[in-house]
Amino acid sequence: MRKRSDNLHNSDLRKLQALYITSGSQNFPKWSRLIRYYFSLGFFKECLLLHVYSPNRTHQPFLPLVLKACGSISLLALGKSIHAESIKTGQDFDIIVGTTLISMYLKSRKLDQAREVFDGMPERNAVTYNAMIGGYSENGDMDSACAIFNQMPSRTPVSWMLMIEGYAKIKNSISARWVFDRIPVVMKTVAVWTAMVHGYTINAEMDAAKLLFDEMPSRNFFVWSSMVSGYFKIGDVKKGREVFDQISNRNLVNWNSLIGGYTRNGCCEEAIKAFEEMQKDGFEPDEFTVAIALSACAQLGSLETGRKIHQLIEQKGIKQNQFVSCGLLDMYLKCGDLETGRRIFQGMKFRNLVCWNTMISGLSSHGMVEEAMDNYAKMSAEEKPDSITFLALLTGCTHRGLIREGFEVFEKMKKCQVVPEIEHYGCLVDLLGRSGKLDEAYDLIKKMPMEPNDIVLGSFLGACRVHLKIQMAEKIITEYTQVDSAVFDSVFFLKKIYAASNRWEDAEKLRESRVYTNGMNIVYGSSSVI
Repeated sequence: MRKRSDNLHNSDLRKLQALYITSGSQNFPKWSRLIRYYFSLGFFKECLLLHVYSPNRTHQPFLPLVLKACGSISLLALGKSIHAESIKTGQDFDIIVGTTLISMYLKSRKLDQAREVFDGMPERNAVTYNAMIGGYSENGDMDSACAIFNQMPSRTPVSWMLMIEGYAKIKNSISARWVFDRIPVVMKTVAVWTAMVHGYTINAEMDAAKLLFDEMPSRNFFVWSSMVSGYFKIGDVKKGREVFDQISNRNLVNWNSLIGGYTRNGCCEEAIKAFEEMQKDGFEPDEFTVAIALSACAQLGSLETGRKIHQLIEQKGIKQNQFVSCGLLDMYLKCGDLETGRRIFQGMKFRNLVCWNTMISGLSSHGMVEEAMDNYAKMSAEEKPDSITFLALLTGCTHRGLIREGFEVFEKMKKCQVVPEIEHYGCLVDLLGRSGKLDEAYDLIKKMPMEPNDIVLGSFLGACRVHLKIQMAEKIITEYTQVDSAVFDSVFFLKKIYAASNRWEDAEKLRESRVYTNGMNIVYGSSSVI
């Protein structure tokens, strides 16, 4: 998020920038101050433009700022050009410039180039080592991170913390704890303790997290939020709320963890109550809070509450970034207000893949396949569709029984080099089954590159029941009795098929079978199959 200045608006900055460039000013200190000021405001493009027009580009004391700006907006080509200039002038040997170059390359995931800069530096400090360790850790290369860590002449708490976070990220809590237990006492800061607790919580190891949490000499707000989120992650809603209630000095991050935890666990009414409770407690929601609350409204289908939150966003001047805009779009579409949903979508200045998928999914779920297809065509000019895009389109075709269009979508998916997953095949099986084309559905199941799961087979057997294809049902059950839990769901369906065909004796035999169960899943494109 860009920072704003109370004294100088964006338009004023652009005028000032134009004045400097067009005047050909050679006043180097003024250029330097303006570039620093741009950087402090987060106007990285403007900062780089001034660098390009600077009267003395090759001897700038603010070169690290320019490199940071390149990394922040992923302008690697310009960053490489500046790197080349720094080599000519010998500035790449400067420890600050070298460290900034490493960070720039790491942000673009160019680990080899970052390592090349690192190895070529005549002098390094702890920040340099930490940058390299962090880069490897972020990319899951803990062997390389460990090698750099072991080279460090002296370590800082950040060094230890990066190693813990790296191991936790690859779900290696044992190695993370091994590192934690070897940290000198003087370096076990609150942040280091928090990193280890958080490593446990993100991997759903809440017993270990609780033991370490209880040992902490002091706690910050982040570790409390991590514990709250951790319990919600494993579905322990009650414990998540209990931990939240123990927080003496809550902040917005803590509240967001609670509201988000409720929402992710489907406790959407509790999420809305917590959202209201938070405001009564004197906390103003931010863009993350309202996006979570909107998701809860979408799940509840509560249009009235969603509209109130929309009104709150406008009244409080909460920034409508893509996160919030997509939340509003999703809420209105799922609550059935397509007109407002379209208006929100059209008003977006920039749409990413999530926004497009939300719109396409919303239209498809309401049976507006043609409009969804139109949006897909427009999206393809801006974004590359993914598996979610095609699943939304296929679901729409299934709802409408559009066989030809469904298979056309499937072919488009292959042309876009998106590998079909079992959910996509499941939609086609459901589509064919609903239309009574059970032979074709059976052939598709046999040609699938993966084994069918119980949902795909359940969809097929549901169609067998509707169309009274008993022999087809018996055949598929015989062939796939060992597929996960498919045997149980299939027998359940077969009983229903027998009952629908008045074969009560066969149905009774199945009811008495030891493999009979009532645990059914919902099939693709359906609210119920029996």
